[in-house]
Amino acid sequence: MKIFYHANFKQQFKKLHRNIQLSALHKEQIFKIDPFDKSLETHKLHGPFKNSWAFSVNNKYRIAFDFMDNDLVLFFAIGTHDIYK
Repeated sequence: MKIFYHANFKQQFKKLHRNIQLSALHKEQIFKIDPFDKSLETHKLHGPFKNSWAFSVNNKYRIAFDFMDNDLVLFFAIGTHDIYK
């Protein structure tokens, strides 16, 4: 699976505490193997993001993404629920 990172995602990632960054990188490795692994809690979003998905980094942080093609994904946001505003 190929993951592209939106510029906003990159900026948000850089601002996170190092421990959250490491957790996100670990979850990304799981995501590459199976985007619907139970530990990710992958779920479809609603409202203005109804065509997008998200998975949990931990209890507070998540990564929002779009499936672009069979083997291509765009990570467009990382953070708390505030990323949906």
